[in-house]
Amino acid sequence: MKIKEITAKKLRLELRQPVVIALGTIDYSETVIVRIETDEGLAGYGEGTGATFVTGESADTIVNAILLLKQALIGLDPFSIDSIHYLMDKTLVHNAAAKAAIDIALYDIMGQYAKLPLYRLLGGMAKQMETDRTIGIGAPEDMAKEAVRLAEQGFRQIKVKAGLNPDDDIEAIRRIREAVGGAIRLKVDANQGWSAGDAIRVIHSYAEYGVEAVEQPVPHWDIDGLSYVRAKSPLKIMADESCFSPQDAIKLVKKEAVDLINIKLMKCGGLYRALQINAIAEASGIKCMLGCMMESRIGIAAGAALVASRPNFIYGDLDSFMYFKENEKIRGGFTCDGPYITLSDEYGLGIEVD
Repeated sequence: MKIKEITAKKLRLELRQPVVIALGTIDYSETVIVRIETDEGLAGYGEGTGATFVTGESADTIVNAILLLKQALIGLDPFSIDSIHYLMDKTLVHNAAAKAAIDIALYDIMGQYAKLPLYRLLGGMAKQMETDRTIGIGAPEDMAKEAVRLAEQGFRQIKVKAGLNPDDDIEAIRRIREAVGGAIRLKVDANQGWSAGDAIRVIHSYAEYGVEAVEQPVPHWDIDGLSYVRAKSPLKIMADESCFSPQDAIKLVKKEAVDLINIKLMKCGGLYRALQINAIAEASGIKCMLGCMMESRIGIAAGAALVASRPNFIYGDLDSFMYFKENEKIRGGFTCDGPYITLSDEYGLGIEVD
């Protein structure tokens, strides 16, 4: 079996309302849908979603990168995933979301050929995982109201965005905990917004309110600062923007900088690299979360299959599709009941695309 054709098209996903984080405000998402066809009639779908302030990619750069990578991949066996990633990295550095789109489509093809849903192709038996829901930055009282609304919908884990104002960040968590009670599990994501000193002050306040973990408290490049914060923190510290690659994961391990790593397919280059990062983390006694950018149900289906297949993923943060108006052109992959994502038993991703 050989790769016969690769096509890429942009798709605009409309948000129900803007999402505010420390790095900026997100009003909509432009994602790229990739279709890979083989000479045996199978077609796989993948997705690449960039964020210029995180990955440096936009929908236009992803499309252009895929057109460039296409020239190196036509004629290759979709199962040669090691060789394909080697060639992609040799052809084009960085551009992780473009590579993730190709990677996901290849795994979709492999699952179809093997007559297995993706979660089973990856070695898993569970077909369901639990996601959290994220609350964007706003007035503390409004964030507390949103937390109550999510708890009433059955969400047992909430991730709270922070990083613009340390005092407001503390007040938001105080109000949220007061509003939802002690049963809801809370994580906080500062998106690089604090200095090391502010991070330690805020985190010690968070400890009073039962926060489980704090994600990316300091700038992505400040690994020494991350190590310092972790050494002083009563809470678990998670890396996100500080970990794009397996090499980054090794650096974090050596520096004893984190308790957890947030892996994102769009940030690392797809399932192949995500599996490598998770293996490094697991061997080092570090648990993982599988997060998302702002992808549609194609990327979410791939991420959910990975979480369901690996016990080292103790958190799932795969709620982006819940923020979009449903797109009728993309169907299947999974069903969702509150926080529970149940994967399809169709072969591969189980996704249908018009």
